Amino acid sequence: METFNELVHWVADLGHWAWWIFGVLLVIIEVFAPSFVFLWLGISAGMVGLLVLLLPSMEWEYQWGLFAVFSVISIIVTRIFLSKNPGVEDNQKLNQRGAQYVGRTFTLTEAIVNGRGKIHVDDTQWAVSGPELEEGQSVKVTDTDGILLIVEKKD
Repeated sequence: METFNELVHWVADLGHWAWWIFGVLLVIIEVFAPSFVFLWLGISAGMVGLLVLLLPSMEWEYQWGLFAVFSVISIIVTRIFLSKNPGVEDNQKLNQRGAQYVGRTFTLTEAIVNGRGKIHVDDTQWAVSGPELEEGQSVKVTDTDGILLIVEKKD
């Protein structure tokens, strides 16, 4: 128990600096484990540090209580904000190259025989699957199956 009291007195002697150091450590943890939780905890610690700077006689129990309240409020407000304002990814199909072609129309470079044929997309030949169609017909990509594009006859 004596060690705990020594620790409390040592931290109390640091005053607002203890909270600011704690806040910086939490933000550093956020950099290495991004979750948007440690960031708000770090900001809350910084706010408590500011209050301790303004009110240096504040007891450590109140400091930790304020830290808990600030942390919970900031996390709740962030969750509410993010649920109402979801982020938009720039390219949701970046690693799904075939999915980028769904809805586009192409011309068959090889007839679809026994359910398989080919189309030329940009600088690549793609295998397609669909109904029996002749070379030169226009097809619309409707889906993908791995690296196989699923097509139907374009009307």
